[in-house]
Amino acid sequence: MINPEDITRPAPVFSGDEAAVSYAMLDYFRSTIVTKCVGLSESQMRLRPIVPSTLSLLGLLRHMADVERYWFGWFDGNEPAAWYSSDERPDDDFDDLDSATLDEVVASFFFACDESREICSRWTLDDRRTNEKRSREYSLRFVVIHMIEEYARHCGHADLIREVIDGTTGA
Repeated sequence: MINPEDITRPAPVFSGDEAAVSYAMLDYFRSTIVTKCVGLSESQMRLRPIVPSTLSLLGLLRHMADVERYWFGWFDGNEPAAWYSSDERPDDDFDDLDSATLDEVVASFFFACDESREICSRWTLDDRRTNEKRSREYSLRFVVIHMIEEYARHCGHADLIREVIDGTTGA
């Protein structure tokens, strides 16, 4: 079970420079997706209550840990292996929920977020990198905005899943 004392949920920053507002919003959504999981047992975290979707709260945390590692790691010049999916099994972050405990997933998620923050501290939003696999140049600004979008979408999924599990809304 995720302990609410383990989560620091920053308030959004409503004014300031672009980097301050963007990074604060990203951290807000990072903490929001974890907040959606507070108080649930490991078996509840594994539930896929919205048929036919394979989404679960545990799967969303696994997915976001992998997404953090992919985008920020790639931008920093590394391509760290995903923890929960692979080229052969790209949906295992959602499908193979038995490969890690809740505690391991939460620790991996927080580690990936910390790793991403460290990477971002070394670059500016205007810095660019070329992704050879996609034959496209990306700025860190794009990566950060994409991650905000990714979290916002999945926080919506988490809202629906949590409401079906125990009626909890908001947070």
